[in-house]
Amino acid sequence: MTEIEYLKKYLPEDKLEEGLRKYNLGIPVQYIVGNVDFYGNIIEVNENVLIPRFETEELVDRVIKRLKDKIRLDVVDLGTGSGCIAIALAKNLDCVVDAVDISASALEVAKRNAINNNVDINFYLGDMLKPLNKKYDLIISNPPYIAHDEEIMNIVKYNEPSIALYADNNGLYYYEEILSNCAKYLKKGALIAFEIGYKQAEEIKKLAYRYLDCDVEVEKDLQGRDRYIFIKLNM
Repeated sequence: MTEIEYLKKYLPEDKLEEGLRKYNLGIPVQYIVGNVDFYGNIIEVNENVLIPRFETEELVDRVIKRLKDKIRLDVVDLGTGSGCIAIALAKNLDCVVDAVDISASALEVAKRNAINNNVDINFYLGDMLKPLNKKYDLIISNPPYIAHDEEIMNIVKYNEPSIALYADNNGLYYYEEILSNCAKYLKKGALIAFEIGYKQAEEIKKLAYRYLDCDVEVEKDLQGRDRYIFIKLNM
């Protein structure tokens, strides 16, 4: 489906002309329509949150397959944005879900999405693990991981929130922030699941082994690129 076809399919006829005007100005079609389908859930999106990608759906799917037989899990989604990951996990696992974001504007979107998708999620405003005070079976995150000097498409660069895209230390800052501080937030045998930049696997593996007693698996996305890291605690 082309982007024009997407607009024609999802915008009411009386809003199509204005939608096409915005499209010609370079605004992403998802923001123009105002929502996306993510793992079977309708998720509101606007300029305060990252547009969910297929790769992130795949992360969620792989986590659900790993944990679907577990009961009463405690789960936290760090950098929740629109809340799409947290909502999908809340609907598909036997779990209590916490979700954290440093952006108050993003959390307002996430809270509306939780209500609209009929799930209970505990939302926290803050920087990654800092507002939390319990232990988890799963930490999941699709954090900002683009290096500041990395070239990205203009439609992403000029529309999506930079706070959700870029990270210091060549894009590795938030992975190290989480891995270096997470031990006290994890239960025995807990899982950490990350979406990553396709060139970052080896560096993140090194960080995991530096800070945790763990096993690490790297998995590829549907394009054959390293995209997911699953870290299982041995303790």
